[in-house]
Amino acid sequence: MKNDVKDALNGGFPIFIGYVPPAIAFGILSKSCGITLLESFLFSAVVFAGASQFIALNLLMTGMGPGGIILTTLLVNFRHFLMSAYLSTQIGKMAKQYIFLIAFGVTDEIFSVLSFSKRKLTKTFVFVLQLSAYSGWVSGTVAGFILGGFLPEILTKSMGIALYSLLLAILLPELKTSTKAVCLVIASGILNTVLIKLDLFPDGWNIIVCIFVIAFAGSSFISPKPKKIQKKGEKVHG
Repeated sequence: MKNDVKDALNGGFPIFIGYVPPAIAFGILSKSCGITLLESFLFSAVVFAGASQFIALNLLMTGMGPGGIILTTLLVNFRHFLMSAYLSTQIGKMAKQYIFLIAFGVTDEIFSVLSFSKRKLTKTFVFVLQLSAYSGWVSGTVAGFILGGFLPEILTKSMGIALYSLLLAILLPELKTSTKAVCLVIASGILNTVLIKLDLFPDGWNIIVCIFVIAFAGSSFISPKPKKIQKKGEKVHG
């Protein structure tokens, strides 16, 4: 039990430290958008979705309805289905009993720590690890909202750049190694610009169209490796 808590805190502390700065940025931005402290707190405490919260807040300010916001964040967070499916095989029977709590606490960083952990994944270890990340995000949001009340308006408004910085930080590692990823990012920007100019869809729906179109285009780049056909009379080695 003590070792589980100690190992979880060791693994969760870097996540806690990493979550606080963007959470503060989200709190400051939510303050500048005119929502209340309670709403900002619940945004992080109930949603707990990092970049999706920035996107949802931006869409909220553009006037998009709840349906569009929910659909957009669902598409952005679709990767969580794959991460949760993998973790369920590692956690075993415990996942069935605490499936909702564990699923709620799965983030990219939590998934990384759990999937690469060489120790047995116990209930205590998983929950303490997730609580470390959760507390950093929620407390950072509240601190940012309070801090936003003391900052000049021009500075709080500029925190909108935090969304683009966060998404860029996620993209950069892939952009450095994949030309296809660079092409998709450029194509996404061009498509979004064209849709804005054409003004075909309601506010906020351009991003949903871009997600579907670019995701489909990206999947078409991936082709299965052709199987080697054995010729008649050819010996099979190994």
